[in-house]
Amino acid sequence: MGFKFYAAWLAGICVLVFILQTVFSGFTELFLLNELSFSQPWRFVTAIFLHGGLTHLIYNLFALVLFGSMLERLVGSKRFLAVFFITGIGANLFSVFFYPSSLGASGAIFGIIGSLIVVRPTLVVFAFGLPMPMFIAGILWTAGDIIGAVGYFIGNPVNNTGNLAHLSGMAIGLLFGALYRDWRQRRIPSERIGLDEGFMRQWEDTHLK
Repeated sequence: MGFKFYAAWLAGICVLVFILQTVFSGFTELFLLNELSFSQPWRFVTAIFLHGGLTHLIYNLFALVLFGSMLERLVGSKRFLAVFFITGIGANLFSVFFYPSSLGASGAIFGIIGSLIVVRPTLVVFAFGLPMPMFIAGILWTAGDIIGAVGYFIGNPVNNTGNLAHLSGMAIGLLFGALYRDWRQRRIPSERIGLDEGFMRQWEDTHLK
């Protein structure tokens, strides 16, 4: 199946949820990630779509639509959704042990980035105001989150960023990317059987997305 624009749809859900957060007092507290999450497990999903403010929302929407659309085109819409939700939930499962409360799509977005790093490492993106390969940008983002996580553990956090959610989401995303590359090489060994690469890409776009 073709490209479904799921990244844009997910961004739209985030906007709708943010409006509900703004209009209804107490809405955020019902759905964010906190100590109640294991007795109210829907929070592991709903917290992904909550945001702490307009700036938080805008940055996440930009990254989700940009990197999410890239990944969706490369691996297919269904696999993109799997990456988004599994990395987002996985990051929340990890984060709940360290933060008293958290919210946002950052864990899922870093999962998307992690998958892109493996699937298309030389893809040129703009990061820190400069064009660079995806894997270099990933290294720099990871280094920044490691520094932030160290600051959190030593009691000197730089800000309220969920660095541990970023790192755990990235790790799960890297695993997804590795599994996808391995599956693709096993499923379509085009070089060994001598099929035309353009034909194989067209076949994959038609039947695997």
